[in-house]
Amino acid sequence: MIIEQPDTFETIRYEKGDDGVLSIILDRPARMNAFNQRMMIEMRAAWHRFQQDPDLRVAIISAAGDRAFCTGVDVIEPYVETPEMPFDERDPGEWLGPKHNLVWKPVIAAVHGLCGGGAFYFLNESDFILCSDDAQFFDPHVTFGLVSACEPIGLSHRMPYGEIMRMILMGNDERIGAETALRIGLVTQVVSRADLLPTARALASKIAGKPTLATQGTVRAMWESLDMTHMAAVRNSYKYTQIGNRSRLDRSKVAKVPFTVR
Repeated sequence: MIIEQPDTFETIRYEKGDDGVLSIILDRPARMNAFNQRMMIEMRAAWHRFQQDPDLRVAIISAAGDRAFCTGVDVIEPYVETPEMPFDERDPGEWLGPKHNLVWKPVIAAVHGLCGGGAFYFLNESDFILCSDDAQFFDPHVTFGLVSACEPIGLSHRMPYGEIMRMILMGNDERIGAETALRIGLVTQVVSRADLLPTARALASKIAGKPTLATQGTVRAMWESLDMTHMAAVRNSYKYTQIGNRSRLDRSKVAKVPFTVR
């Protein structure tokens, strides 16, 4: 795949750490980090660069500024012109999300402030999400007479149906706070704003210290299982271990550990 590679990043920051951790920071705070066409191009290039860099093993996606992680598409500066042929129009999630860009390295989202609408493109394809105690999640589409479909359907593997429906049908009239997000499984941990990035960094560094073949194979196996029935996923799961583990281990040299039933 040929990915357009911008000479410089203008809407995101791409910060490569010495510990194998990449920080991708949405950097349009004046627009509450809403995405435009330029950010879409840069995110796709960033995911491609991340996947191709053997020194990087985990990514954290976070955002600049105090007010918002991301409020979705920039309505002042639209992300793309609508083509004449409606079937040529593409979902922006294909540009923004790591899994659409075939990235199997683990991705952690660190969310603060407002997080709404198209911001879920970033969250839906992250492997797990942390948030600060001031985070607020919402989907404004129906408030403005727009069908909400791409983002909530992407969320359906992470949140219960009823919680998704309440959020999208309430629109701008209700927001999900951090503690509720934790209760319903949208996020795995709530911390203070000051602790958000240090906590994400500590987790990412631990994961980056593990063999990347194992982490990437695990991410891919789990992600692809979401498209299968439970039994089909169980039956298919052993194939990932055959591919990943046999390339890493010579089973004839692995010490046999006695198994004791207590």
